[in-house]
Amino acid sequence: MKAYLDNAATTGVSKEVFEAMKPYFMDLYGNPSSLHYKGIEAKKVINTCHKKVAELLGCHHTEVHFTSCGTESINWAIKGIAYNNKTKSEIITTKIEHHATLHTIEFLEKRGYIVHYLDVNEHGFIDLNQLRSLVNDNTLIVSVIMANNEIGTIQNMKEISDICEEASTYLHVDAVQVATHVPLSLDNLNADLVSFSGHKFHAPKGIGMLYIRKGTHIENLLHGGQQEHNLRSGTENVAFIVGFTKALELGMKSMLMNILRQNELISYIVSELDMKKIDYRINGPKIGENRLPGNLSISFKDLEGSDITYYLNKANIFVSTGSACDSTSIEPSHVLQAINVPQDYINASLRITVGDDTTFEEVEYATKTLIEILTE
Repeated sequence: MKAYLDNAATTGVSKEVFEAMKPYFMDLYGNPSSLHYKGIEAKKVINTCHKKVAELLGCHHTEVHFTSCGTESINWAIKGIAYNNKTKSEIITTKIEHHATLHTIEFLEKRGYIVHYLDVNEHGFIDLNQLRSLVNDNTLIVSVIMANNEIGTIQNMKEISDICEEASTYLHVDAVQVATHVPLSLDNLNADLVSFSGHKFHAPKGIGMLYIRKGTHIENLLHGGQQEHNLRSGTENVAFIVGFTKALELGMKSMLMNILRQNELISYIVSELDMKKIDYRINGPKIGENRLPGNLSISFKDLEGSDITYYLNKANIFVSTGSACDSTSIEPSHVLQAINVPQDYINASLRITVGDDTTFEEVEYATKTLIEILTE
């Protein structure tokens, strides 16, 4: 038996999404910038996708901009605001951001920006009072990960957006882990820029999106043609845009049912560990509305996470020791360090993330095997 429990790293392309994409590889392959029939046909498809995504996410279709991935969306949001800026010199972010954000901001820091890194508590929630004290007339942008990819913490975005609005500073939200997993309306979120990535919800790798609220002054990252409302040059990847749109539509339709089922699955893992009296700690908030559905970051005392994942992998059980983007690092995750996971637990940390297709049998098998590894 196999159990893929690393859905926060990536998801497989669903059959429905793949079928929706197929015509745009072989038959409807026109360049959307061409003025002949095949080009116009492709352009109409992209326009339809803009409108459908806007309808699903609660914004205007001109605010939807397709990109190559979540990392590009994050880079464009932060650098684009910075490149357009001529007066403000401070940036605020958190200590538990994805490295796509942290490394982008470090790039700007080397070029003169003053960066403030917000502290988080033991569950990963940012210090809102610290944000209030740091934001000022010189703050250009605040960048916050809405739902943490490692420990599942969902931030209080209403409070954060209110603070940014009062200070008249841009707010960028990394929502890569959010789409189809947490209820989301961009109009209600009240952010200026929001980043998404398709492969987190059964679209293919290589397609993302950046929401840019009307009136946001942002510089292009890519220059050339006039695609994506004249803001992102490059021939559009029609098939992948169709895949992104279809995956978003399907995911939103089944979201509430999946939230309940995924939380039941990870609750089962916890209950079995309790029953076997395993010494562990959950990193991040308790399972519920303040935690990403299906996300379980868990640490075991006086063990090595690499050893546990090695034996799980041998049993065809696939989990992560942290963010998949940092899997080659031998250092403890910066997120786990920020929430002060005790030293005797931090080295044996696993991230188990179930998905839409995960079965109870897979979770049961994985849990049984994990307990056997821990009790040998």
